[in-house]
Amino acid sequence: MANLTHLNARGEAAMVDVSGKAATAREARAFARIRMSPESLRAILAGGAAKGDVLAVARVAGIQAAKRTSDLIPLCHPLALAKVAVEFAPEDSSTLGVTSLCRVTGQTGVEMEALTAVSVAALTVYDMLKSNDRGMTIENIGLEAKSGGRSGTWRRGT
Repeated sequence: MANLTHLNARGEAAMVDVSGKAATAREARAFARIRMSPESLRAILAGGAAKGDVLAVARVAGIQAAKRTSDLIPLCHPLALAKVAVEFAPEDSSTLGVTSLCRVTGQTGVEMEALTAVSVAALTVYDMLKSNDRGMTIENIGLEAKSGGRSGTWRRGT
């Protein structure tokens, strides 16, 4: 069985003690996809959605969410993030890709912050378009890559 770092010797949830770890540069990239009608995607890309600039609002929501990850996920450490970026790109006529990049110099990684950023950005897109397209789906949320720390570099598919 894998070593579950968020459980103490009695099997109870516990925050990992990182006080003995050296601060190192760490980075994580995450992704998500939102499937929607082609009309909805065209409206987003043209800036013509009824609620305004969907991508600008979703970008800010994703950045803010990354900064608040430790408030949302109980055992996450609060981090002094050095960078959070959220980007959007159409993948086909009905799919919007969302990516995030988070960086920190610290004692623990930023994977959860990167995943939270894409998740909340995608939820914000859904919220801003739901009156016109309730059939949207948020899919394939995952970690693309991480670097730094004891476990080093990891990339999806390698």
